[in-house]
Amino acid sequence: MPGWIVETLHRDALDIAPDGQFAAPAPVSNRAELLALFDKNVAAARKALVGASDDAHLMKPWALLATGKTLFSMPRTAVLRSFVMNHGIHHRAQLGVYLRLNNVPVPALYGPSADENTF
Repeated sequence: MPGWIVETLHRDALDIAPDGQFAAPAPVSNRAELLALFDKNVAAARKALVGASDDAHLMKPWALLATGKTLFSMPRTAVLRSFVMNHGIHHRAQLGVYLRLNNVPVPALYGPSADENTF
């Protein structure tokens, strides 16, 4: 998902099904590849955010398309907040539920979790 920051800041639209089929992400075969891809996307996202100082550019419309049809369009800044950041928060919460259901201690997110005995 950090790669979405770059897409939002550097493109005016993203077509998720340009030829009528939803584009699948590139497959990764192991944890090391996944972490390397994540780190690469985070570094690119940070660089894009540092360069995003032009308010006029951030207020320009950005659109999500499917087969050329606009699904929604809103200012880039709203896309970054609502569809990129909130989406990441949503998936982090899903991961916490998954970990709990599998009896795996949930790591701290905003301070200690209930699974960390800090007292």
